[in-house]
Amino acid sequence: MLHYDSDMQDLFEQLGLDNDTQSIDEFIERNKIYGFDVHITDAPCWDGSQATFIRDSLYYDNQLAEAVDQLDIMLRN
Repeated sequence: MLHYDSDMQDLFEQLGLDNDTQSIDEFIERNKIYGFDVHITDAPCWDGSQATFIRDSLYYDNQLAEAVDQLDIMLRN
């Protein structure tokens, strides 16, 4: 079980997901992205508002953009 920094926990909270360590681990394990042809915003695990939030975080390079990048890497490993 990994320890997640506050930005990752904040990201999960903003996405309306449980943000404790175990819940984040389980989400990552359940929602792996295979292949690099799928952008994180197009992953099937997101609903429309979650995908928009992730897209906007990256586009506007907001405080959680780095956490989104980290999550993208974790979902692919």
